[in-house]
Amino acid sequence: MTDRRLWSYKEIAAHIRVQPDTVRSYRKHGLLPAPDHVEDGKPYWYPDTIRIWVSRRPGNKGRKE
Repeated sequence: MTDRRLWSYKEIAAHIRVQPDTVRSYRKHGLLPAPDHVEDGKPYWYPDTIRIWVSRRPGNKGRKE
């Protein structure tokens, strides 16, 4: 079953071990995938969207979640 919870900047940051402002910067610079959902102007992503993005990020070779 696919995880349908939505992640904000905070959850993404915790997942990749950075600060939420770093994730906001990634989005500002076009490095984050488009949000899966936007509510009240706030972007959210499905965990699978972020996991796929993380697996394809440069410098990710050999890293474990």
